[in-house]
Amino acid sequence: MSHLSSSVTSHLRPPNTTPVDAPEATPPADHVLVLKVIPQPRDANSNGDIFGGWVMAQVDLAGGVLPARYAQGRMATVAVNQFIFKQPVRVGDILSFYAKMERIGRTSMTVNVGVYAERFNNQGHYIKVTEATLTFVAIDDQGRPRPVPKRDL
Repeated sequence: MSHLSSSVTSHLRPPNTTPVDAPEATPPADHVLVLKVIPQPRDANSNGDIFGGWVMAQVDLAGGVLPARYAQGRMATVAVNQFIFKQPVRVGDILSFYAKMERIGRTSMTVNVGVYAERFNNQGHYIKVTEATLTFVAIDDQGRPRPVPKRDL
């Protein structure tokens, strides 16, 4: 028996399985696959689509993979320069996060992240659902900016 009353559960929609009219996309060859994840029902809003905030959190995790190789230590997200939701993300989609270093400065690093979905019922075919650009700063133990030790792209 569910811990939710039937008056509550009757208002919840099932996962959104309606096809999306979106062009098929090819993951970029100049980006690196840094994360794959499948959103679960707990990550969905009342419309059956995945919360934008959940997607943003995954992008932040994926976006930190390549800068971590350069920072070689502690770093922090300091800016989300751009974040575009292109298509809805659905429960059961297989999300692939591809990243590319855009710029490495003295203390900061900018990375581009593209998110591609394989729909549960159409695996092997990708749709670009999100793109973002984030900036990370290498920091010391006191949280102050420090030089990025590895600066070559």
